[in-house]
Amino acid sequence: MKDALDISIVIPLFNEEESLKELSDWIGKVMHDNKFTYEVIFVDDGSDDSSWEVIEQLKTQNSNIKGIKFRRNYGKSAGLNVGFAATTGNVVFTMDADLQDSPDELPDMYRMIKEEGWDLVSGWKKKRYDPLMKTIPTKFFNAATRRMSGIKNLHDFNCGLKAYRSEVIKTVEVYGEMHRYIPVIAKWAGFSKITEKVVIHQERKYGETKFGLERFVNGFLDLLSITFISKFGKRPMHLFGSLGSIMFLIGFLSAAYIGIMKIYHLSQDVKTILVTDNPYFYIALTSMVLGSLLFVAGFLGELISRSSVNRNQYNIEKEI
Repeated sequence: MKDALDISIVIPLFNEEESLKELSDWIGKVMHDNKFTYEVIFVDDGSDDSSWEVIEQLKTQNSNIKGIKFRRNYGKSAGLNVGFAATTGNVVFTMDADLQDSPDELPDMYRMIKEEGWDLVSGWKKKRYDPLMKTIPTKFFNAATRRMSGIKNLHDFNCGLKAYRSEVIKTVEVYGEMHRYIPVIAKWAGFSKITEKVVIHQERKYGETKFGLERFVNGFLDLLSITFISKFGKRPMHLFGSLGSIMFLIGFLSAAYIGIMKIYHLSQDVKTILVTDNPYFYIALTSMVLGSLLFVAGFLGELISRSSVNRNQYNIEKEI
């Protein structure tokens, strides 16, 4: 059986024709200087420039280059997921194709995985060359992600430069726009040895950024999704059933209190309004209806979860 490579580098890209040759040469120099066996997997996410032609030319010049081309633009998560499936290295890196991630960081991150035993090393661009309209929301989402995920030692979840033990990327599944939260998905899968390394953030040399402000809205929604799935994906009744039961109980007790007070006032010949004229009665009724709907949603979620083909799929670390 052929020995595994030292390093696999997955690079998703969209319209980055200017930077690919320079990036490939830079990676090759670093790998040669450190005597690493390696492969570079470029994943062309439906580029409409000549990026694929450049990749084909690079392949003829360097057998360590591999390429995958999508028929249309699917997004960075799709590119990473397909690239991960194609890797054969013991340590897998991801980096962006715009030259803002420095290949000179790879040897130290490789050593942290192989010698220090980390499962995942995330880059931290402590000094950034991005405008304030990008850096301020990024800091907010990083803080929110640290709080919700429990991964307190990462400052830059969205940094494209990351290193993984191969078992990590062969276990996790990246979909939608979840590439921002691969450390969270990895932790959920049982890979808890996660750390970060301060890396150099290069100024963009060619072209312009492909990300707009909508990514921050999508990022927040994805964070809610991954948090819910990680905690309640296999037991939705624990969330919806609990909330539904609490809301129904509050509504029921409130309605009962209104009814009892009505009966009490009548017994004391105290003039009082009709129950149906009391606005709190409708609030209580609404609470009971919403509680019932949440309980039914949890029940349906439980049925779907139990019929899933992955309901008994667990990540086994060792077996003898």
